[in-house]
Amino acid sequence: MPLSTQSQADDEQYVLVASLDNARCLSNILKAITFKDHAIFSATPNGLKVTVEDSKCLQANAFIQAEIFQEFTIREDLVGFQVNLTVLLDCLNIFGGSTVPGVSTALRMCYRGYGYPLTLFLEEGGVVTVCKINTQEPEEPIDFEFCSTNVTNKVILLSESLKEAFSELDMTSEVLQITMSPSQPYFRLSTFGNSGNAHYDYPKDSDMMELFRCTKTQTNRYKMSLLKPSTKALALSCKVSVRTDSRGFLSLQYLVRNDDGQICFE
Repeated sequence: MPLSTQSQADDEQYVLVASLDNARCLSNILKAITFKDHAIFSATPNGLKVTVEDSKCLQANAFIQAEIFQEFTIREDLVGFQVNLTVLLDCLNIFGGSTVPGVSTALRMCYRGYGYPLTLFLEEGGVVTVCKINTQEPEEPIDFEFCSTNVTNKVILLSESLKEAFSELDMTSEVLQITMSPSQPYFRLSTFGNSGNAHYDYPKDSDMMELFRCTKTQTNRYKMSLLKPSTKALALSCKVSVRTDSRGFLSLQYLVRNDDGQICFE
């Protein structure tokens, strides 16, 4: 039965229904934040937020706006649940995740509410597969209290330039040092690895720099092991926003375009 022929009566039993013509749009975004097995899903009328955390010191969020979906129906102000992300990705790619032009897997994702599984209807070439994934009560995500009003330094770069920097810096370094300053060196990435010290500088008027807004000089070091999971999102993105607040807390936001040219954030 084609997904489009599911009756309205069927839909009314669900508190959340989200449909995509191409399931790969969702699976690509989820792959970028898959560094732990479980993810917290939070749906509001604005769209879907997926959160993955590690050791209470790293949090990744993917935001998929309601407009990205061909259908997005929510019957409560907030719908939340936790699922095994690895299992979900396996289901989304059950047809092999075809990249052949004109061939895609349609997705209809439905959730009835607390205690019920997340149900996926996947259709490709007239074949429909139904997957049901057990859900858990969502844990409360950590609030890192990162507030835009406390941001002291912010730059927006083309992702290509950051990929280039990571390819040239010494990834044997245990830390990545980030210097942001209203004066030279403006924006500097530094590593301290087996090959010695390495620095990668960006002039504030570089073609790769879309925005440079720094109010004070900050030099902070971050564990490379905590930054490496974000390179998956970097590989998919076209732009990246780097922000630090008065505590030196680091926020990386990636702008990702899906196959249809629509924009999501991670």
